[in-house]
Order: sequence, then structure tokens, then C-alpha cells
Amino acid sequence: MADQSEAPELSYEESREELNNVVRRLESGGLTLQESLDLWERGEKLARVCEHWLEGARAKLAAAMDERRADEPGNDDTPF
Repeated sequence: MADQSEAPELSYEESREELNNVVRRLESGGLTLQESLDLWERGEKLARVCEHWLEGARAKLAAAMDERRADEPGNDDTPF
């Protein structure tokens, strides 16, 4: 998800925390236009990292639920 020139991808928790910090700084005001734009861009990248992690978690959960349903008695795909 991160550019090759950036540090390795952050964890979901690290990304979320940094995104919260970005939002707080933007909401506090007192920044130049360039500082605000830079923070906004960083926030967008962090939001994409968070979404990437969440999509991965959703996919894993869906796969686990599918596997669980397949393992339940009477849920095989073979006809009677």
C-alpha cells in the first residue's frame, strides 16, 4: 500500500492513531495553507492504509465464516 520510497507499511493501529493526530492538527487551525494541504494528503494516505487493513480483515472473516458453514453437519454440497 505504501510507496516504495516510504517507510514500511504501518499497522492498522499505528495508522489510525497517526490519522487521529492529523485530524486534530487540522481541526486546531493555525496552519499555513501548505501545511494544511500536506497534512490532508498524509491523512488520505493513512485512511487508505486503514481501509486496506480493514478490507483484509473482512476477507479473512468471510473466509473463516464460509469454512465454518462448510464444516457444519448437513451443509455439504453433495446431494442426498
